[in-house]
Amino acid sequence: MSTESDIREFLASRRAKITPQQAGLPAYGGNRRVPGLRREEVAMLAGVSVDYYARLERGHLAGASEEVLDAVAGALRLDEAERSHLHDLARAVARRPARRPGRTRGPLPDSVLRVLDSMTDSPAFIRNGRLDILAVNRLGRALYAPLYTEDAPCPVNVARFQFLDPHGRDFFPDWEQSVNTTVSLLRTEAGRAPGDSDLTGLIGELVTRSEEFRTAWAKHNVRLHHTGRKSFRHPVVGEITLDFDAMELPAQPGLTLTAYSAAPHTPAHDALQLLAAWAATTDASATADPDRASNR
Repeated sequence: MSTESDIREFLASRRAKITPQQAGLPAYGGNRRVPGLRREEVAMLAGVSVDYYARLERGHLAGASEEVLDAVAGALRLDEAERSHLHDLARAVARRPARRPGRTRGPLPDSVLRVLDSMTDSPAFIRNGRLDILAVNRLGRALYAPLYTEDAPCPVNVARFQFLDPHGRDFFPDWEQSVNTTVSLLRTEAGRAPGDSDLTGLIGELVTRSEEFRTAWAKHNVRLHHTGRKSFRHPVVGEITLDFDAMELPAQPGLTLTAYSAAPHTPAHDALQLLAAWAATTDASATADPDRASNR
């Protein structure tokens, strides 16, 4: 899809979510032909003409000032992730980025890998915006063991496993929430990097092969993913719910380090200790495993 189409559908979908009452507007008449706000109502709330807003919603964000974009975001009550996405789309359509291969990246610095490996009590990994796992510590590899089969691609991709692997649904017990998170992260990345051919190829594959992905993708939801809780149904330790914190790596633009943890004296903490014991007994040489190194 074109950036203009993404803009049109994103703005229309956000407009459909806001009722006149939520926007502080009187709802004239009993029958409204559109869900949510009309274009003229958004234009009035944003302080622009109806014709100008209609042009924006048709995908013509090039030339729109930051103030106008912020006014539209305010009228539509966009959250932080949605507001950033709107600005990303505006930048994308303004510069008309050429289609390019996915970013070629060299090996991660040894210092980053040492930090990752030093986190012995927390499953942790480094991913890019396409949800490729580029590096993982031993406990993280144990947690994501279903992804690391003998025939797993390199690098493994969380979205591809979730939607296309028959074990994906069982591994993520909070399926609906997990689906929304995964698709929202990919939609956010698509706004940031519209010319990334690897990302476009991944999305095209998922849209073609997974109806669930296709349905969720059409919602145009985006999100920031800094902290929260995530559940897994692990084949060895059973269901485990962990807190996570995700930190962008300033020296490695586009990469995020995610670490999981559990509060002491909780069932999740006990399960995490069991996972660590299993990882130690089944793969004592994991840190020197060539297959593991290849996923860095």
